[in-house]
Amino acid sequence: MRTARATAPAPPSVFRRFPLLLVLGSAVAGCAEGGESVADHADWKHIAGNDMGQRYSSLNQIDPENFENLEVAWVWEGSDYPAVNARATPIYVDGMLISVAGEKRHTYAIDAGTGEKVWEYVEPETFRWEYSMRKNHGKGVAYGEIDGRAVVYMASPAFFLHALWADTGEHVEGFGGPVGVPGFPESGVVDLLAGLGHEFDPYHGIPLETGYITSSSPPIVVNGVIVIGNSAEQGYNQSRRENVPGDILGYDARTGDFMWKFNVLPGPGEFGHETWENDAWEWTGDISSWAPLSADEERGIVYIPTNGATMDFWGGFRPGDNLFSTSLIALDVQTGERVWHYQLVHHDIWNYDTPQIPVLMDVTVDGDDVPAVVQVTKQAFAYAFNRETGEPIWPIEERPVPAGLMPGEALSPTQPFPTRPAPYDMQGLTHDDLIDFTPELREAAIEALDDYVIGPLFTPPLHRDNDLGKVASMWCPGDVGGTNIDGTPAADPETGILYVTSQKGCGSRIMVPGEERDAREPAQTGTTITKFAVGGFAGVRRVQGLPLFKPPYSRITAIDMNTGEHLWWIPVGDTPNGVLEHDALQGMDIPNTGTGRQAAQIVTSTLLMYTGEGSDGTSYLFAVDKATGERLGQVELPAQPRYGMMTYMHEGRQHVVIQAPNTLMALRLAD
Repeated sequence: MRTARATAPAPPSVFRRFPLLLVLGSAVAGCAEGGESVADHADWKHIAGNDMGQRYSSLNQIDPENFENLEVAWVWEGSDYPAVNARATPIYVDGMLISVAGEKRHTYAIDAGTGEKVWEYVEPETFRWEYSMRKNHGKGVAYGEIDGRAVVYMASPAFFLHALWADTGEHVEGFGGPVGVPGFPESGVVDLLAGLGHEFDPYHGIPLETGYITSSSPPIVVNGVIVIGNSAEQGYNQSRRENVPGDILGYDARTGDFMWKFNVLPGPGEFGHETWENDAWEWTGDISSWAPLSADEERGIVYIPTNGATMDFWGGFRPGDNLFSTSLIALDVQTGERVWHYQLVHHDIWNYDTPQIPVLMDVTVDGDDVPAVVQVTKQAFAYAFNRETGEPIWPIEERPVPAGLMPGEALSPTQPFPTRPAPYDMQGLTHDDLIDFTPELREAAIEALDDYVIGPLFTPPLHRDNDLGKVASMWCPGDVGGTNIDGTPAADPETGILYVTSQKGCGSRIMVPGEERDAREPAQTGTTITKFAVGGFAGVRRVQGLPLFKPPYSRITAIDMNTGEHLWWIPVGDTPNGVLEHDALQGMDIPNTGTGRQAAQIVTSTLLMYTGEGSDGTSYLFAVDKATGERLGQVELPAQPRYGMMTYMHEGRQHVVIQAPNTLMALRLAD
């Protein structure tokens, strides 16, 4: 067993300890700021409520007694912005909701009381925008202030950064400058490709032979610095090994001046370079940070979740652990220097990209006050660290995992397993996990798996025409299991309880020769075709029309981060009619299975609220007792929600806004 790949904290001088009042005072002195104190939970100026990623609000006008008096106040329809993916959570600024919508990532503001449009801006089209595989995945905007005036920052699919005055939507003069593309303003924009250091054309971007980079989540503004994450094309669509790394960028929030770059793929002499055992660091890439970022303003640290390196399900061309792929990285926000890191998956080939914002909360562990950061994952682990030092709050063990099944693939012999909190959903797949409502269904499920390799967590992918005589392998959770993009965690800073939503699901791909897949993708990035690539989906998901697994199919788990103990869990929503009315189950007492979909969640001082469906598919907002998980009420919604929601106080009334495709739904108490 190897030594743990722990954090190697930077010297103490890296930790910039500023009293909170001093930090806020510097904003008053004229430095562009993130705009809210870590202790201010009533506003919603970050897509996750606050910079700590908690999705928490101290508002209490909506409570257990009146929750079911909520009614729809207004519905905003984004029919002018087609193909809305419903991942953009608005922020509340000066009586307006501001967000993005559509493939062109229109930035818009609407009146928070009526839903009527106030202003909008759309970036001119470029090839960089047209090629982006993430253009419909925008999650929102960032908030800051310049001399007390509110600013929103938007990172576009073409990888430009726009600074817009929140009250008018006009570009901020003196920020950035000309970008060399017709239609763009002369000021208020920064071309983020310039900060990466690769050759590029302002209209076309980086040559596709070199790679491609785009964005999906907004930046974050911390102590006068805009920190920019990024994204790349989906790894399961790749068939060539060349790409650019998703380096993290820092800019001055007032001027747009470039400040620093953190190399997520370390070169010679940089920490972690030895984890690339050939020259792959020279030409491959990805390791993007497409999930939202969080920050500790007081300590001046920003937290970066990353995904795997090029490409998914095959990494024979990049042997080694591949830092800083599939990691949590803590950076000094003023310098971009690494404070600490932890790699959650070594040599990731499972598409176990880190899908959610790191959640910061202060907890008490064995009598000691601990500043914590918790990262939930597709693996159904909640990794918990001291957010200042990077030390695990509870031990994380390197445990042996299965060896690779594909020729030329050298997987890590061990992976990190937290000792607590315990996994909050299914890990691995055995016959004990299969549907058992009747013996016949169970036997059918076992028979359906005969053609697949199954096993524990980190069971590796398998190629077609293998010597095992199997169709493929199934690894559980897969890239659709555990906690994914739609499963927003929420944290109660008053109690230290983390609410995590998850679902059961396994991944399975048939791996084929790279040339075969490459022929389907005429505009691939890179030049060198890999030995293997994804040929298609495989696996077993249902048996006689019923889910393969025992229920619950999806759940919410309450975890006390003071102890690492699970307090309770509940299914998400209600058992679908397709299960209740199935011929094989008539006359049986079926427990609540959950819908199989993850929940959007927020927590307030009075309630946990989450979105889900009833048995007939009707969409609801549910209210839950935070301490017990007891359902307290439900309110019907006019559209099926997805990904996120938020709450704010406007003109004396608390509102809850929920996202759905092409739609925002605002609820408030009846008059």
